[in-house]
Formats: sequence, structure tokens, C-alpha cells
Amino acid sequence: MKFRKDMLTLYAVTERSDRADLGWQVEEAIKGGVTMVQLREKELPEDAFVEEAVYIKKICEKYKVPFIINDNLEVALKSKADGIHVGISDMPVQEIRKKAGENFIIGATAKTIEQAVKAEAEGADYLGVGAVFPSPTKKDAIRITKEQLKQITGAVKIPAVAIGGIHLGNAEELTECGICGIAVVSAVFSAEDSQDAARKLKEKAERICGYESSIVHCRK
Repeated sequence: MKFRKDMLTLYAVTERSDRADLGWQVEEAIKGGVTMVQLREKELPEDAFVEEAVYIKKICEKYKVPFIINDNLEVALKSKADGIHVGISDMPVQEIRKKAGENFIIGATAKTIEQAVKAEAEGADYLGVGAVFPSPTKKDAIRITKEQLKQITGAVKIPAVAIGGIHLGNAEELTECGICGIAVVSAVFSAEDSQDAARKLKEKAERICGYESSIVHCRK
């Protein structure tokens, strides 16, 4: 899948919940306006991870929303995902690019300018920068300030999405930080109504990122 900046507008990262089927939640979130879905599973055995990935991929394909796997390249390739997102200590971006090809979307985490510049040089399509707020899903995540966020987005040409504890009540604080989207977890998947939560977050994201109407114009 050819990567576009507007795919980052509202980036949903999955979170397991006992309240609902994950596939149903993903579909509801997409109906509300989610523009990219990342499947994150830290505990599942690989076979089960692949099976779930194939299931979620079909839902994303139905709505033409890119489907990304967190960290695991083998699962991404076996499930025919559109891409992968890797952390700082995971497989290097340039190695993934060699194995997966040019049309494979690669996102990389960056918490410093140096990490951002390196990821760009190795061929990453976008950056995930954070945690910008305290995160309920990653309590030990290293926090970065809004000024650091601005410095990172200003140091590279590839687009960046902010992540970490973002919700409707604090998202507005990220205005003028140079991001092309917001990545959310609990704000969608822990919401009583995932579709409604996504709809409101999408509207907020478009304003934060300087989009005009429904046409995407990232500042980058």
C-alpha cells in the first residue's frame, strides 16, 4: 500500500478489552473515522497473533484503512499487513525495508532528534513520537515535552504522529507541534462507544494538524 500522510490523522492502536470483540471494536472505530489501525499483541503466541491479524486485516481492507502490526515482522508478512511499527530497540528500519520492499509502510518510534533523524535516514515512512502525556497502557513510558515534540518534528521531513495518553481533553495542547496526526489507544478502545469516540477525536485531530475541511493538508 502506498503511504500517505493523511493516513496518520487518527491512528488507533489496539488494546485488549473483556467488554467487546476486538474486531467489532476496530470496525466501529473505523466507522467513526480512524484512518490507520495498529494491532499490538505482546502476549499472544505467534500462530494466534497471525490468525488475529488476518481477521483484523480483512476488516481494515473492507474500509480501505491501512493495517499495521506492532513490532513483529514475521506476523506482518504472514498476515499480509500493510506495514509495521517498530520501537527503538526492535529490528532496524533498513533491515525491514530490505525484507519487506518499498511499498511496505514502516513506522518508527522516536523520543529524540537523533533517533528521528536515524529512522528517516534508514527509510522510515513516519515517526511515532511520545509519550506526550502520561499513558495508562505504558506506565513506564519516557515522557517528552511539547517543545521536544516540536524539535523532533522540525528535524525531519517525514511526517510524525504523537502518541501517549492522548484523549479529547488534552489533544488540543498538541496544536502547533508539527504533527500530522494523533495515535490513541484507550481513548477509543476503552470508550463506551468506540465509533462516537473516534468521530470526535477525528474532528479534533483535523483541527490540531491544520487540515482544511475534509481535505488533508499537513503542515509538513
